[in-house]
Amino acid sequence: MATAASPPPEILTRARGLPAVVTAVAHPCDVPSLTAAVAAAGEGFIEPILVGPEARIREVAAGAGLDLTGLRIVSTPHSHASAERAVELVRLAEAAAIMKGSLHTDELMAAIVRREAGLRTERRLSHVFVMLVPSYGRPLLVTDAAVNIDPLLEEKVDIVHNAIQLAHALGIARPRVAILSAVETVTSKLRSTIDAAALCKMAERGQITGGLLDGPLAFDNAISAEAARTKGIDSEVAGRADILVAPDLESGNILAKQLEYFASATAAGVVLGARVPIILNSRADSVESRVLSCAVAVLLCQARGPIPP
Repeated sequence: MATAASPPPEILTRARGLPAVVTAVAHPCDVPSLTAAVAAAGEGFIEPILVGPEARIREVAAGAGLDLTGLRIVSTPHSHASAERAVELVRLAEAAAIMKGSLHTDELMAAIVRREAGLRTERRLSHVFVMLVPSYGRPLLVTDAAVNIDPLLEEKVDIVHNAIQLAHALGIARPRVAILSAVETVTSKLRSTIDAAALCKMAERGQITGGLLDGPLAFDNAISAEAARTKGIDSEVAGRADILVAPDLESGNILAKQLEYFASATAAGVVLGARVPIILNSRADSVESRVLSCAVAVLLCQARGPIPP
């Protein structure tokens, strides 16, 4: 593991002190996804149920030198079936989280959001990156960069709620939430500034609780106190944000990947708003990132308590 991007001790330490989460790992049929599941099990974060073609899983394990002794395998014929079976294991109360393997995100999410047999709740699903940026000094949550393409105001309310819930699970009692745009002033020419202003007013009126919101804020003003001072922004959020709410999926995805590749950040990825946490990493993510995602899911499960019916 790269020393510069090593996760801060508190996340992993807190997760190691909690019970392992039984996790349905959907289609772990390549070396990175299977290695991550085995490594997370070794850390005591998850108790994996490997859901996929058994012969292929064992072939991958043998090629990578992974020991599957004691791990449950639920055999399925293909990736679509793996996604559906992973969801079914949660519905049967045999698993308390789902972890994405080597299948496409769309395959897994389609099974999760199915109205009759999925894991939907009244809240909209959204993705949050937990970015560990060496130069920032504390976890930085970026949302939504993987699920909601061009969210409207009502959808952004759930996106903010989900991110605040995750921040609380990470031990951030009153997270500072920066609603991002390209500028700091409200203008009808940029919908993101109108949405930001509305979200902040909703927080003032108690429609959004648990965090401190401000926006619109440009990225530099959200994370740099010096930039905020230079632009005359007086805010409890500016310069020290815990959560960055992107205007849309494209900007959020680009931001998260820039932090990862240009700022040496380690990124954990989870989807919230379902009945259980969804551990969702890119197929290009390192084993380190995937294991960190499992640790985050452990903290989420501990904070949420029993799975709702």
